[in-house]
Amino acid sequence: MKSRAPSLRFFASIFAILVALIVGCDQFVPSDYETTVATGGEIEETYLSRGQYEVDYLEFDAPEPMKKYVVYFPSVLKDSAKKFPVVVFVNGTGVLASKYPALFNHLASWGFVVIGNEDPGTWSGKSADQTLGFILDENEREESVFFDKINRDAIGISGHSQGGVGVFNAITINERSSLYKTAVALSPTNETGAAKLRIPYDSSKVAIPILIVAGDGDAFETKFVIPLEELKKTYARIAAPKAAMRKKGRGHGQTLYSADGYVTAWFMARLQNDERAAKAFEGGSPEALDNSLYRDQWLDLEVRQ
Repeated sequence: MKSRAPSLRFFASIFAILVALIVGCDQFVPSDYETTVATGGEIEETYLSRGQYEVDYLEFDAPEPMKKYVVYFPSVLKDSAKKFPVVVFVNGTGVLASKYPALFNHLASWGFVVIGNEDPGTWSGKSADQTLGFILDENEREESVFFDKINRDAIGISGHSQGGVGVFNAITINERSSLYKTAVALSPTNETGAAKLRIPYDSSKVAIPILIVAGDGDAFETKFVIPLEELKKTYARIAAPKAAMRKKGRGHGQTLYSADGYVTAWFMARLQNDERAAKAFEGGSPEALDNSLYRDQWLDLEVRQ
C-alpha cells in the first residue's frame, strides 16, 4: 500500500500544537545559553561567548499586526561616530520578538543593531521589510538615537521556523530585498511543507550568501519542519554562496539558539569583515565542517551561474 503525503490539515494541526506549547513561554531562549550550550570548536566557543559591547534596548510602536519594534543595540552607539551593521530578526509561529531577549542581546553585544517585531505571521517577509524600513527611516531622522548610525551596506537577516520562510521571502520578493547582504535561516519550514501550508517561498531566487541551520533532535524537526532530504533539495536549489548544517541532538525550538556561535560568526564575517570568524567557513580547514557536534555539514561559497 502506498503511503499518502501529509495533508494540509495535518501540517496545520502540527503547527497548532507547536504554537500551543510555546505561546505561554515568557522567554523562548534560555537566559544562560551563552554559557550552557555545548560547543565543538574554538571559533564556535568564541562567538557563543558574550561580545565586548554593553547593550541598550528600546521599543517603538508599530502598525498592526506587528504591534511594536524591539531593538537591541550597543550602548556606545549613542556617542559614537561609527556606523553599525543591522540584523533583522524574523520570529517564528507564536514566538514574538519579545520572547528572544537573550538572543538579541547576545548579537548586539558583538556590535550589531538587532531589530524584530511582534507579527504573529511572518512568512511573507512583509513585516521584516517594514521593520528594515523603520530602522532605515530612523537613520535619517535627526531626533532619533539611530540618526546616521546605521551602516546601510551591512544589513543581514535571520529567522526561525516560519520566520525562516520569512527570511527567504524577505531577501527575494520584497521591496527592500536588494538591501540585504547576507542571511541565516534557522529550521525553516521546508519548501514542500510550506507550499502545503500556503506560505510558499522559492530558494532558487536567493542571490546573497546564506547559512541554513537545522537540528536532528526531535521528530517535529526531522519529519515535518525540515527533513534531511528537503534540506538537501533546498540547498541544491540555491545558486548563491551557501552553507548548511544540522546540530546533533537539538530539537526544533533549540535550533533557535544552539548554533548561535556559528550564526554570530557568520554575521561577523559577512557584515564586519572579521577574519577570525570567517575561518569557521573559509580556508583550507573550515572549523564548521570538522565540528563533531554537527552533522550533514555542506559548504559552497562559490557563486553558481
